[in-house]
Order: sequence, then structure tokens, then C-alpha cells
Amino acid sequence: MTDTETLPKQKTWKDTLWSATKLILKIVVTSALLYYVFTKVPFQEVKDKLLHANYWWMGTAVLVFFLSTIVSAWRLLSFFNSIELRLDPRFNFRLYLLGMFYNFLLPGGIGGDGYKIYLLNKSYKLPAKKVFWAILFDRLSGLWAIGLIIVALILFVPQVELHIAIPASIFLVGTAIYYFVAHRFFKEYTRYFIQGHGKAVLVQSLQVLTILCVLLGQNFNGKFAPYLLSFLMSALAAVVPISLGGAGAREAIFTQLSGPFHMNVALAVFLSISFYIISLIISLFGVYYVLRPSRLQEGLPSIEEEPEHNSETI
Repeated sequence: MTDTETLPKQKTWKDTLWSATKLILKIVVTSALLYYVFTKVPFQEVKDKLLHANYWWMGTAVLVFFLSTIVSAWRLLSFFNSIELRLDPRFNFRLYLLGMFYNFLLPGGIGGDGYKIYLLNKSYKLPAKKVFWAILFDRLSGLWAIGLIIVALILFVPQVELHIAIPASIFLVGTAIYYFVAHRFFKEYTRYFIQGHGKAVLVQSLQVLTILCVLLGQNFNGKFAPYLLSFLMSALAAVVPISLGGAGAREAIFTQLSGPFHMNVALAVFLSISFYIISLIISLFGVYYVLRPSRLQEGLPSIEEEPEHNSETI
């Protein structure tokens, strides 16, 4: 292994400038999107929904989302296991929380995934590229699961004037192509393919349940499917890193879909903001490992040591 595979690339002034520029652009885009949203729906209506929410249901939503975070970290282990990276589940979960914190609070900096790649490359002597692909497939499994649940929910939203066979066929063909490419060119990462994608479905189902709890916290007794479908579609839009943690992008999608899906636009925007706040609350647990980095490192081998199982994968 060469030194370039184990040592992080030093940042140049150009890298620093580009990071600052990206952060400024994200702030501008987020502000513009939120301005657009609140020209369509009065902020006071959204605020009233928050103040008069049933906080037992809201607390349940936080707990369900926290459970989805635990399953998300468990899912990531499946893809790490594919490259023979056997992490202690407790360390993996701590690292996952820290990654969430970086993604939310430091969007213009190193980022959660970048930190995971750096730390695991440094500590386990694995090529950064291997860790990168494992994390990427973890993300792809989440997108696949969102697509699956979207197809299922379309059945319950009559405003979508498509025969279910059309989105189902597109999804099945896309799944076949996805698996073929993964198995053909990235076979190593498909060792736990079904297991990882099964966990991804569980993660997204729990996040849909989170939104369901928020709706129940508003004493909502209408049709749930349009709101749940809009939430998943906004989640796809939020994947594109154009705003701070997806803020603004989700709300804009909800606002656009409130008309054709016959949703209460204030409630739709409230759901999006609530999910962002819940995600932020859970991500703040990662602050502990910023303040006490020694707790994060527990269970890791020393830099000089190299676990025996990794020698076969380098």
C-alpha cells in the first residue's frame, strides 16, 4: 500500500475557498427556497401547528426516528462487512451519529461521509476508495427503498393518474439494471445485498412512520397517503446537495404537491419542518463525540495495528 492510500490529502487554499463558496451557495439556495415557501403559506399557520401539537405524538415521532437511525447504522454495517471491515456495532453507531452531526451542522466542511472515510482509512488501513463505495451503496440502498415504498403508496393516491403497472414496471426494470451493474462491476459489495436492502426498507418504513406520528399529533383524520407520498418524493429531492441539510428543498416539494394532491399546504410544510427538526435533534447527539473524541475511538485498533481480516482485502 502506498502512503497516498493511507494519508489524507492536505487541503489547499483552493479547496478551502471552494468549501466556503459551496456553503455560501447553499445558504443562498436554502434562503431562496424558504422565502418561496413562505410566500405560499403564512408562517403563522405553521407556527400555530407547532405550538398546538400533541407532544406525546411528537415525542413518539422522535423515538421512532431514533430507532430508524439505529437501523440505518446497522444497515451500513452490512456494506462494511462486504469489504471485510468488521466494526464493533457500538463504535459504528457512535461514528454514524457523529456523521449525522457533521452533515447537519457543518454542511460546507468535511461532511459526515468524508469523516467516516478518513477515520476508517486511517485506522484500519483500508483504501479510501473501498470505504467510499461501501458508503455509496449504503446510500443507494436507501434510494431504492424509497422507490419501492413510493410505488406501493401510489395505489392509495387517486390523484396520480397512472396505472400501477407503469411505475411498478419502471421500478422492477430499474432494480434489475441496478443489481446487474452492481453484481457485474462491484461484486464485492453485493455479498450482503439482499440483507442491506431489506434493512433499507425498514429504515424508510420507520421514517414514514415518523411522519405518520407527526400527523397524528395534529389530530389529523384525513387521507394519509398523499402526505406520506409527498414526504418520500421530497426525500428524493433532498438528496441533491443544494441546500443546508435538505432544508427548503423538502418544503418546496411539499408546497408544489399540496395542490395536485389536495393537501393542506400549511400542514404539508409543517410536516417537512418537523422532520427536519427531529433529524436535527437526533444529530445533536453526535456533539458528544466532538467534545469527547476519546469515546469515539474506543474499540478501534491502534494506527500501527492492522486487523488480520483486512490483510486479505487490500
